[in-house]
Amino acid sequence: MTDDGLSFPTSLGTSTADEIRLLGQDLTADLMGKVGFGELAFWLVALRRPTPSETRVFEAVLVALADHGFTPTAIAARLTYLSAPDSLQGALAAGLLGGGSRFLGVTEDCGIFLHEALQRLDGQLPQDDAGWDELALTVVKETREAKKFVPGLGHPVHKVQDPRTPVLIGIAEEEGLRGPHLRLFEAIGRVHEQVLGRRLPLNGAGVCGAALADLGLPVELLRGFALLARAAGLLGQLAEERRRPIGMDAYLTVDRNAVYVDPTPDSTADLTP
Repeated sequence: MTDDGLSFPTSLGTSTADEIRLLGQDLTADLMGKVGFGELAFWLVALRRPTPSETRVFEAVLVALADHGFTPTAIAARLTYLSAPDSLQGALAAGLLGGGSRFLGVTEDCGIFLHEALQRLDGQLPQDDAGWDELALTVVKETREAKKFVPGLGHPVHKVQDPRTPVLIGIAEEEGLRGPHLRLFEAIGRVHEQVLGRRLPLNGAGVCGAALADLGLPVELLRGFALLARAAGLLGQLAEERRRPIGMDAYLTVDRNAVYVDPTPDSTADLTP
């Protein structure tokens, strides 16, 4: 407690005039040069140091989500930087704010979806693929009947297979961390066609959510890990925008091809008070 009687408890970081402590460790003596950034990010949230196996899976997820080229998040960051080159933080923030249900957010959406399905399970977890398939079929049917979508099914670019999916599952298997969330998601990948009538790939971002949930990380925070990974990718995008700018071309391409059209009654209906 401080001299004035105030107390603000924390299990994270504190500092004095001559020392910084983080997670109960001396930052300079115990952590710097000894703990990787991915390992530290896990530790900060879980409040426990991950095992080497957990660190490998966790960092594989971060790598999988870091950058996918000219996605909306990258374009938003580049155009914001074009408009305000004096505000690197604004450009980064613009890209991160685009992480939602269509891009990046599926990591959390899928993790929560799988977690809730497993919590509803009455009895023991399935013991084989047949059992997981039966559970997955029930989950997909219930989701369809509720007129909802299964998060993590389908990808706008990878129509047959997301290349990240088998690699992430393989790494989790190698490290003994292919847990119930991943197994349920894999089963959904096997059986959903029976309900939906078409085959969709398991989105790599959804697999990331399943893998993170299997690591015991809070499913309500999974989008934060996706944003953590994408922050690195966006910084790379902005560095490239400085070296080889495309922001002005992107802006002018849209602006010079804008065509005015008279508003139709349908397009203004929802604007009427």
